[in-house]
Amino acid sequence: MHDIVVFGATGFVGKLIAEYLDKADVDLALAGRSREKLEALGIDRPLIVADADHPEELARSARVVATTVGPYRKGGVKLVDACVEAGTAYCDLTGEILFAHDAIARHEAARASGARIVLSCGFDSIPSDLGTFLLHEAAGELGETTLVVKALRGGASGGTLASMKGQVDEMRADKAARRVIFNPHSLGGTDETKDFRSVARDPDYGWIGPFVMASYNTRIVRRSSELLGYGPDFAYREVSAYSNPVVAAGFTAGLGALAGGLAFPPTRFVLDRVLPGPGDGPSEKARANGFFKIEVHGAGHVATVAAKGDPGYAATAVMMGESALCLARTEGEGGVHTPASALGSALIERLRAAGMTLSVKSFT
Repeated sequence: MHDIVVFGATGFVGKLIAEYLDKADVDLALAGRSREKLEALGIDRPLIVADADHPEELARSARVVATTVGPYRKGGVKLVDACVEAGTAYCDLTGEILFAHDAIARHEAARASGARIVLSCGFDSIPSDLGTFLLHEAAGELGETTLVVKALRGGASGGTLASMKGQVDEMRADKAARRVIFNPHSLGGTDETKDFRSVARDPDYGWIGPFVMASYNTRIVRRSSELLGYGPDFAYREVSAYSNPVVAAGFTAGLGALAGGLAFPPTRFVLDRVLPGPGDGPSEKARANGFFKIEVHGAGHVATVAAKGDPGYAATAVMMGESALCLARTEGEGGVHTPASALGSALIERLRAAGMTLSVKSFT
């Protein structure tokens, strides 16, 4: 029985998380399909050969399974089930609405077994989730709440793009899947604020446009609201801030073109040849030069969440690594959770100690 097993340790992000956790004083093991690839990591920790189709032994081998194996909808539900059955804590990096919806259907079973299943412990969706949690802790009940992306530099993740493509394919093929994806409270909560999809001049935030991750993050935050009680008037949206309307319109058009291109087979073929694939990622220098800063505004307060390092790689390795450590070193109620509902203030303190900014100020 290990404290933490990183499943998918030979993948691009999995290796970064394994390297981060290798520096911690923790009983760590690395898992993947290929012993040869695990050995090639050069990390002197126990190795476990495991398959996503048969994860039962993997789930029984650890207090916490931290998985980077995606797309999660394709093969991740079996691992969730195995962890629920074993009472093992679990965390992942999913940004897939359909997978999260499937996982949440196991909530009562996880409560009964004591398994803490924590979804979305990377850039999807810790900044959004913990930023809103900070507001709630400071202000109590929340009303209209807006996340504003103030600064962002990072590369596209091949794994994230693979998840996007899988979700696009399911939307095209399955009406029930489309209903889940477009339902603003498909993961919980009653806030039906629609995703912001246009360009506008906001009196408080300047020029704003859609945030590429909002359609997923907002649903995670609404689940936190359901589990933690942010208030009956809570209404949440996410936007990106831009210096001028031309930049806002150009970026918004680019997002639309990408979504359309992934849905149309001929352009999908071209995009598959130029976009990063699973396992691909930026250089060490590029990862070091990345950063993000977000603000969450509401109830007369503003919470700031910021970090150095590529959001989807360097910063995500810190967020996922600290989430796994927090799960291994705390106790809590079982169920299918968000980072805020499972770990809350304990994770915030760990992330602060790891160099992230998580702060809140009052303007009342």
